[in-house]
Amino acid sequence: MEEVLMSSALSVFPLLLHDTGVSPTRSRRQFSAAYKLQILTAADACTKSGELGALLRREGLYSSHLSMWRAAQRRGALQGAGKRRGPAPSAVNPSRKQIVELERALAKATARAERAELIIDAQKKVLAALGPDTATARRAHRDALMETVTSHGGVVRPLRTLCTSLGVAPATYYRARRRAERPTCVMPRRSPPRALAPVEQQRILDVLHEDRFVDLAPAQVYATLLDEGVYHCAERTMYRLLAAHDEIRERRAQRRHPAYTAPELLATAPNQLWSWDITKLKGPTTWSWYHLYVILDVFSRYVVGWMVAPRESALLAERLIAACCAREHIGPDQLTLHADRGSSMVSHPVAHLLADLGVTKSHSRPSVSNDNPYSEAQFKTLKYRPDFPTRFGSLEDARAHCVDFFRWYNTEHHHSGLGLHTPFDVHHQLADARNAARADVLTAAYATRPERFVHRLPTPCALPTAAWINPPKPRPSADVAQ
Repeated sequence: MEEVLMSSALSVFPLLLHDTGVSPTRSRRQFSAAYKLQILTAADACTKSGELGALLRREGLYSSHLSMWRAAQRRGALQGAGKRRGPAPSAVNPSRKQIVELERALAKATARAERAELIIDAQKKVLAALGPDTATARRAHRDALMETVTSHGGVVRPLRTLCTSLGVAPATYYRARRRAERPTCVMPRRSPPRALAPVEQQRILDVLHEDRFVDLAPAQVYATLLDEGVYHCAERTMYRLLAAHDEIRERRAQRRHPAYTAPELLATAPNQLWSWDITKLKGPTTWSWYHLYVILDVFSRYVVGWMVAPRESALLAERLIAACCAREHIGPDQLTLHADRGSSMVSHPVAHLLADLGVTKSHSRPSVSNDNPYSEAQFKTLKYRPDFPTRFGSLEDARAHCVDFFRWYNTEHHHSGLGLHTPFDVHHQLADARNAARADVLTAAYATRPERFVHRLPTPCALPTAAWINPPKPRPSADVAQ
């Protein structure tokens, strides 16, 4: 039923390609001059009632678009859309024939190499499917052979070469393919008794294509018809009919948000990757807050700088970052500073400072807290300490508490992600010496009572070699095999 209506609609209108104009950054929908001319030509060809409405709904446009584009066409703003830009084509090089022959020979050699690789890949897949000699395993092995020949048969020619390399008779493959191509008996689905007849569906589409409804959503059309004492169908049925004819599109001039990629950042030594964030500390009264700025070295978990302020300010963040870079002697192109997308993090003062210092900036994806895990974990350590108060009596009280906490965190806290070393030792290259001393203690303990160490000589926890923010996902095993 829907196929009949679809074929009748397509016979009236030409099939247009939707030019969504979605750019890799945030931007509103853009229309090229060629697309505008194509739409205007199609709109001029709409002579019957309802044709123009169907065209606008299918392309996701309003009638006001046509008015603006016709005015631009009269001004000549859409002229020259089809002219070719760029320099004129250059003259034919006499040595081009020899180059083409060499490229053709290279393409043949490349094709032979690719065919050999595909045959090897097919043999690997077949060997991977081998299992115990049971009926189920033999059936799975046969299915794997047929699937491998089918997937690689379109590339490896002749097909007999591929079958011979896999130990499969070509007749076996063709017989299995004919069996798979036999038509299956599918009972036609009966139309529900409550379904609309084709004539009723076309009548509803004609109503939706009327000039007075061309810019209205089905909900508005449904309400208007009810006020006029007319009922054709439910609002959802109108949406289904429009969707069946590809006439449901976003027509509002709103931004298209791109798909953000996850930041993948790696640190293999201190002062290569910093993470910073701002958290709130409760003040003495309700709705009173203090703001704690913290800059953390991702590799060593060492807090290189912090500040408690009565408000969140981009200028304060700029001063803190500049002071930390000067204290740690950060050179150009040495450091990457990662943060979320808070107002201070994406502010122009901070961006200009990082550009002047030669520091690369990185931001999390919108509304994804997992992209800044080290700062979030450090804030949890702060707020889950037994001595962390419910509220701070004053700004000086909050600063005094943070002085004690960050001294403990940097110099006394044995971090589980650092091989039970303190951030201070890892940041200042003291962890290797402490690990050697720990190994001596464990060796002496083993020499004294070896029966207490059943499996092997005890060793201290390993030091970290890398710290990732969103490590890359492992490739599938099939890709690795290729």
